[in-house]
Amino acid sequence: MDDKAQATATLMERILYEVKRVVVGQDRFLERVLVALLAQGHLLVEGVPGLAKTLTVKTLARTVRGSFKRIQFTPDLVPADLVGTRIYNQKTGEFGTSLGPVFANLLLADEINRAPAKVQSALLEVMQERQVTIAGETHKVPDPFVVMATQNPIETEGTYPLPEAQVDRFLMKVLVDYPTEDEEFVIAERVTGRPVEVNSVADTFQLAALQRECREVFCDPQLMQYAVKLVGATRRPEVYGVPEIGKYLTFGASPRATIGMVEGAKALAMLRGRRYVLPEDVSDLVPDVMRHRLVLSYEALAENVSADDVVQKVMAKIPPPDKPLEHGAEAAANNR
Repeated sequence: MDDKAQATATLMERILYEVKRVVVGQDRFLERVLVALLAQGHLLVEGVPGLAKTLTVKTLARTVRGSFKRIQFTPDLVPADLVGTRIYNQKTGEFGTSLGPVFANLLLADEINRAPAKVQSALLEVMQERQVTIAGETHKVPDPFVVMATQNPIETEGTYPLPEAQVDRFLMKVLVDYPTEDEEFVIAERVTGRPVEVNSVADTFQLAALQRECREVFCDPQLMQYAVKLVGATRRPEVYGVPEIGKYLTFGASPRATIGMVEGAKALAMLRGRRYVLPEDVSDLVPDVMRHRLVLSYEALAENVSADDVVQKVMAKIPPPDKPLEHGAEAAANNR
């Protein structure tokens, strides 16, 4: 491990340590949050209320001295409540722009599936372009900018399914489960005890530098091809030797899935103290990157086949390539 990779891993460990002083358990979820942060991607989190989703993002914002905003999605929300609007000033006789809560480094869209599609779609431009257009004027959101949206499980009443175009803009969809008994004991102990003061261990400038550094992590072309094959198998299953999943899919994953796997794997490699990607970095992220991008058929719903089931069948059929030579990968990464 070179000095630069070691310094990066150490800084990310310090950020994670501060967050874990407040948030108990949820290791996989916390790792995915940091991956999204480094890869400049957005995160969709599904789980029942009370699993520290809001607390995680708020704590993370404090550790990196970033601005944090939370939007509670409700059925009566309108797009202007998110992005902002033009307001008439009676004193000056002119219109001024009032910017909405999307102008923050870390934006939490809480229970995003509680609002109708037109409100969900208001996030489309800002998530993709990092900018908002109000009355013909373009306003850039702060850099770095990450959206973490939470949603209730589909079975919950009073929810609106997210449009495919909206869902596709999330780098990953993470499923958050209940804590164990031991973790829940510690949660109760911490919440009812003295509040923990979170220390700032980085700033947004350092975070932006880490994001640029993440782009320079070396990914072997074989691993990129592996990602392409996994995604391709969801579009043309018969070509890749998994014809049995064809009846369960209406539409396969988009090219954003391939990009997400590569970018996420680079971020995961950085978190693990490397300047090069290994096959396990890609494999670990495949379910999170793919599960929300697959449009299942009625037959899948009738047979209770989930997107994760389909992804597992694809991964079982398409094995990852042999590990790239680590020294060669390091040399390639250092020459970039």
